[in-house]
Amino acid sequence: MTSRTFIRHIVFFSAKDKADVGRIVDGLSELAKIPHSEVFEVRQNSHQDTWSDEMDVVVYGEFKDQDALNAYKAHPIYQEAIRVVRPLRELRIAADI
Repeated sequence: MTSRTFIRHIVFFSAKDKADVGRIVDGLSELAKIPHSEVFEVRQNSHQDTWSDEMDVVVYGEFKDQDALNAYKAHPIYQEAIRVVRPLRELRIAADI
């Protein structure tokens, strides 16, 4: 077990249409403009897993505490990213660890 106190926020997305993966990456990349994360990345999944390849995009962020994560989710850019990406995605799976 680690003694890290930060929160790792990881979100996986699948596209309804694989042609929209780039638009999803672009929409989610706007989230990097929100100032509350210590580390933030949006990447297209390389699909190297032979067991599962349905996830197309991964968002990874590190936040110093729950207040920082809450502030990130309350930011207007977050709401705009949802508006852009939600119609393009099939599935969204999130975990905070």
